[in-house]
Amino acid sequence: MAPNVEIERKFLILMRPDQKPDKIQFIRQGYIAREGSNSVRIRELDGKHILSIKTAKIGDGRYELEYEVTQDEAKILFSSLNHHPIVKKRELYTVGSHVWELDIFEGANKGLLVAEVELTSLQEDVTIPEWVGPEVTELSKFYNASLASRPFENWRIDYAALVDRMLDN
Repeated sequence: MAPNVEIERKFLILMRPDQKPDKIQFIRQGYIAREGSNSVRIRELDGKHILSIKTAKIGDGRYELEYEVTQDEAKILFSSLNHHPIVKKRELYTVGSHVWELDIFEGANKGLLVAEVELTSLQEDVTIPEWVGPEVTELSKFYNASLASRPFENWRIDYAALVDRMLDN
């Protein structure tokens, strides 16, 4: 596998985990440019500012290149966004040999809860916790880049109804 290839699976959740998170992070991010499945993102994560470039899908994953930038550079990039930044709290949980990231969205995406797990291949065995619900990996509307331009508040459905609908499919 090539370095910097991101392979992940995304899920909605049925309930908040009973266990205490291993770590909590606060994230603000926005998309500077998008072309097809390629994107350029600026992210503030616990005081660090990271410029990320993600390529279109290659095989089971996609390349993700990340570069730390200064706070002043990040301020310029955030000011260039044509959407409100995505704001979320990320809770990290270790389940088996994997770290699950639970994103609890705020702002225009408030109410949306998405869990993801990164893998080394799509065939990799992963323990799905009891709090994890329907898989949404292949549904682009759940990608952060899509949520920036079409936030959850515009979907005309509440989270419980969304989960029920996804479970019926």
